[in-house]
Amino acid sequence: MLVIISGRVNLTNNQIVTKEAVILANGQFPESDFCLDILNSGKDIICCDGSADKIAAFGLKAKVIIGDLDSISPELKKRHPEIIIDKSDQNSNDLTKAVHWAKENAYTKVIILGATGIREDHTIGNIYLLSRYNEIIAVQMVSDYGIFDVINSSSVFDSFPGQQVSVFSTDQDARFTFAGLKYEVNNRALHEAWMGTLNECTSNSFEINFDKGSAIIYRVFD
Repeated sequence: MLVIISGRVNLTNNQIVTKEAVILANGQFPESDFCLDILNSGKDIICCDGSADKIAAFGLKAKVIIGDLDSISPELKKRHPEIIIDKSDQNSNDLTKAVHWAKENAYTKVIILGATGIREDHTIGNIYLLSRYNEIIAVQMVSDYGIFDVINSSSVFDSFPGQQVSVFSTDQDARFTFAGLKYEVNNRALHEAWMGTLNECTSNSFEINFDKGSAIIYRVFD
């Protein structure tokens, strides 16, 4: 089945998204209009630890605050104990805990904000965790500059000429073929992370074909 990624929303013919949540990680707080519109959309907001202070300063309230609680302010802990979930397990990070909580509470899709910036090691880890999250729930990660999608099969993306696109393979042996991108890839493995980066769309759509595993696709907004 060919999956169509239309604009900035995932559309497939066998998945209906019925309950969405926004997960706010404790990285750089979103600044772009697109990200702020997501925060203000009325969707439930799941905060990772100290991001709860940031959302409170923004004027919104979290549905839940989850994590090991090492960065949330004592004042917020006292003010909203009823929405705090203490997960001190050090074998997973706060973002992973939030994703699992969403799945356990019947959410079918999460949009992750605030997962980039401030700490580069956190940013890299969060991006590469997307393929693991995608095994249990529909997921997108949005930054001020672009959007990450995870695909499990060959997919077509709506786009525009000049849009910057990067492709990351989760399986070093998977063979990729690109169509509609400036730099051609034809039945080639992306053995290293850089090999699918910094491409460019040449029309109003592009297609990513591959034979196994999954892929993370990054599209720059402008």
